[in-house]
Amino acid sequence: MDSNKIKKGLGRGLSSLIGETKVETQKNQLPVSDLIPNKYQPRKIFDEDNLKDLTNSIKERGILQPIIVRKSNDDKSKFEIIAGERRWLAAQRASLHKVPVVVTEADDLKSLEFAIVENVQRHDLNPLEEAQGYKRLIDDFSYDHEKVSKFIGKSRSHITNSLRLLLLPIEVIKLIESQKLSAGHAKILVGLENASFVANKIVEKKLSVRQAESFVKIFKTKKSKRTNSNDANIKDLENSISNKIGINVSIQNKKNNKGKISFEYKSLDQLNKIIEIIKSNY
Repeated sequence: MDSNKIKKGLGRGLSSLIGETKVETQKNQLPVSDLIPNKYQPRKIFDEDNLKDLTNSIKERGILQPIIVRKSNDDKSKFEIIAGERRWLAAQRASLHKVPVVVTEADDLKSLEFAIVENVQRHDLNPLEEAQGYKRLIDDFSYDHEKVSKFIGKSRSHITNSLRLLLLPIEVIKLIESQKLSAGHAKILVGLENASFVANKIVEKKLSVRQAESFVKIFKTKKSKRTNSNDANIKDLENSISNKIGINVSIQNKKNNKGKISFEYKSLDQLNKIIEIIKSNY
């Protein structure tokens, strides 16, 4: 995909993405049972109340906006949803037998782009789902932060800060997924050594984001007393590498400029990723 197409992404919406693909206009209705979820759908949690409201709306007025689909690569008799999975779920609840669709030709990258654009435009993704969608563009389709930024239509710093949420411990991530912690809470926990402990205290004491910031400053102040001016550059380097590869990095540099660099992996996949990075560069 060239840079001109990337720039069209969020600014011109789904219509620009549809315009870049071949559409089979002759098929405008498909049985509900012929549709399957998008394997690249970044959205994992569907709000139950919103789904009920949409179901009631569909019962009254039908589906006003067609569901965008592509032919499934795994099951030739099925069509994979690219955008509109919530409408499809609500249609099933409303007992519809057929739904309006737009059938388009789209590869895996285009399918992921469709799903991310639709959800980001409608603010349907929680912070983790948004970050995971961006990470998939980076890991599976070789996007970098700048390329994601241009395509989504958000600043590079937003993309970078969003991805940093994925560096949080799994215990903290689960608190975000269960909505016990907000995105505002999560952002101030990134890079904190005892993030899990602080996160649980925030939940336990029901602290607002502002109160949590004051609480976190206690730990950051203590840590800053143990650092010197040279440590700021080391910290920037750690953050830069961590943001690039998605894995926590620690650099210990002595006065004689000797030291060590360590990578903290939390799964076999992350270990394999570190090994592949090293192998591909040396």
